[in-house]
Amino acid sequence: MTTAAARNGPSSAIELLRSQSLTSLVQQELERRILAGNILPGDKLNENEVATELNVSRGPVREAFRALEQAGLVRTEKNRGVFVRQVSLEEADEIYEVRAGLDELIGRLAAERATDGQIDELRGLVERMKDAARARDVDAYYPLNIQFHDRLAQIAGNGTLLAAYRRLINELHLYRRRTLALGHDAFPKSTSQHAEIVEAVASRNGTLAGELLYQHAVKSRSRLHEALEQVDIQPPPALVRETPTP
Repeated sequence: MTTAAARNGPSSAIELLRSQSLTSLVQQELERRILAGNILPGDKLNENEVATELNVSRGPVREAFRALEQAGLVRTEKNRGVFVRQVSLEEADEIYEVRAGLDELIGRLAAERATDGQIDELRGLVERMKDAARARDVDAYYPLNIQFHDRLAQIAGNGTLLAAYRRLINELHLYRRRTLALGHDAFPKSTSQHAEIVEAVASRNGTLAGELLYQHAVKSRSRLHEALEQVDIQPPPALVRETPTP
């Protein structure tokens, strides 16, 4: 089967490839800025301004906006434009509940499927996180934390699970970063939990790895509420789950 670009000749195919590449580059740059906190929730993204700043046409920017909306990072409001998505605390609680379930599955699958090389990679990430934690460096710790959990999700070896997990994490990014910024005293506990997760995966104990990841998500949610209480935001009841008897 021939594509429209192929039927129209090499120049059309090259133009299509160029457009797709530009869209990906624009999307990656905007995603980087959003996750880094350079563009804040509620901020409006102007198509013309982004195109001018990144020196591309409006087409790739428009497509990048659509991709970012699918990823859960922006929303489009009719007759108003595109805005960085704001997630309420109540929505964040719901997302954490779903994340806890996905994390448990990720732990079980990763323990079954991780190679020795991948386990060494996870251990290396934990060591780098420990260094950032000792320095109380949120800017260094935050991306390492994201990388650690995303790598675990990749190691689980299920593309559908990975896509669902990444969308949830994108929606939680503001709260996760704010939790670290306000509650950096929790760094030692967080890094200790990451180390325990890696060793459970290394021992091929899927039940333990899954439970540790579930509890890690629950504790992350609790730390979020503790951090937000510092700025007088009252949280709803905490997510609770009994730890199974050994």
